[in-house]
Amino acid sequence: MSALQNDRYLRALLKQPVDATPVWMMRQAGRYLPEYRALRAEAGSFMNLCQNPELASEVTLQPLRRFDLDAAILFSDILTIPDAMGLGLRFETGEGPKFDRPITCKADVEKIGVPDPEGELQYVMNAVRQIRKDLQGQVPLIGFSGSPWTLATYMVEGGSSKAFTKIKGMMYSEPATLHLLLDLLANSVTQYLNAQIKAGAQSVMIFDTWGGVLTPRDYREFSLQYMHKIVDGLIRENEGRRVPVTLFTKNGGMWLEAIADTGCDAVGLDWTIEMADAKARIGDRVALQGNMDPSMLYASAERIEQEVAHILAGFGQGSGHVFNLGHGIHLDVPPENAKVFVDAVHRLSQPYHTR
Repeated sequence: MSALQNDRYLRALLKQPVDATPVWMMRQAGRYLPEYRALRAEAGSFMNLCQNPELASEVTLQPLRRFDLDAAILFSDILTIPDAMGLGLRFETGEGPKFDRPITCKADVEKIGVPDPEGELQYVMNAVRQIRKDLQGQVPLIGFSGSPWTLATYMVEGGSSKAFTKIKGMMYSEPATLHLLLDLLANSVTQYLNAQIKAGAQSVMIFDTWGGVLTPRDYREFSLQYMHKIVDGLIRENEGRRVPVTLFTKNGGMWLEAIADTGCDAVGLDWTIEMADAKARIGDRVALQGNMDPSMLYASAERIEQEVAHILAGFGQGSGHVFNLGHGIHLDVPPENAKVFVDAVHRLSQPYHTR
């Protein structure tokens, strides 16, 4: 493997000194880039892109050619694990993911098993290996997975949901069934992320997109507990350096202390919390990732820079901040606005880092 030319992102996650605040964007490889749309049209479908290592690598590298980003993130989908469990995943145009065989009862859970990361999910590991090769040590590669709770929402609801009535119905009427499913998913995610690390991912992130729809007590029992279990089971050192772990619960601002207590290296923040407040609460224990509202990228260059300056000031002096959006970049954002954002982070953050 090539030596890493820019390790700013990995250093910041471990709260080690950096010369500027590192920045990357959730969904940085994707539909807002015309070159991505062209490649996806050529591939014929989203899953064709994911399952072809050369194409997945090309998509992962596309944003790095446009922007001075400090990390690449594996191009994949959070639903690869449920798909490998044989639930019949398909993507409906304009409607998002659908499962033909959703989980409805204990018998359904008992029919599925932990997918083999180098078997049914080998295409993901092949993509990781290909991306690492193609990156040539330019920046680190982030691997990722959905959280058990978030994966379970899609598996039980049969797709996307607004009210989460099916999974919450199961949670309140058949909690043992849901715990069985979540435990299976926690084991699957642990093996999946460890395989990504062995294949070359230099940092991993768990996306708990729907943890924020739970009550505080249910969040701890049905989401956080299982992410904690994954963190405990992950490979934390590979290729002679630490492999940092980031946990991100959207709308999880009220539970930051509990998330930091899992032993993760960094906590991802959405835009509903002030960076200064998060820093005061947990910033001495873990690194923080975030947290500009993705819609800010519709604003003028001047307004984007003002927001970057505000968030940097909220974190203040020293390392331990990875700048990001509070969620994924929107598909109709002009790429030139993303460039303004990335460049502003590097330029405006330098005074916060003493060499």
